[in-house]
Amino acid sequence: MIHNDVLRSIRYILDISDARMADIIKLGGLDADKFDVIAYLKRDEEPGYLDCPDEVIAHFLDGLVVHKRGRDESRPQPPIELPVYNNTVLKKLRVAFELREEDILAILEQAGFQVSKPELSALFRKPDHKNYRRCGDQFLRNFLKGLTLRLRPETR
Repeated sequence: MIHNDVLRSIRYILDISDARMADIIKLGGLDADKFDVIAYLKRDEEPGYLDCPDEVIAHFLDGLVVHKRGRDESRPQPPIELPVYNNTVLKKLRVAFELREEDILAILEQAGFQVSKPELSALFRKPDHKNYRRCGDQFLRNFLKGLTLRLRPETR
């Protein structure tokens, strides 16, 4: 899924400003300019649009975990994972929003997307595991849609 779409979805879910988005990226360890963030949040047909690089989305997702759960001062900040795949986005959102397997299944069901427990667990495995499965764009879109319905019920 295009990183810009992920940023726009999460911004909408959290109902936060462009400046707050930049602050979340800074929490993840990257100094982000508010004007770059605005360009990342634009639609691709709008003037001034910029593709969101892997490094920015990775720092944003790490910053989102810190924003939602707080920083664990007893442990060093883990290095960012590059490149950023849909599986990484899904894992980071799971941690940030403190979602269990049942929560994710309910979120997907709310979005009208059925998935079994084994299919879901395959998305969270390490890439070298024999049962690992890449997270598709449709899966991530439905997850973000369901998360929106769960956290912003007025959008129904």
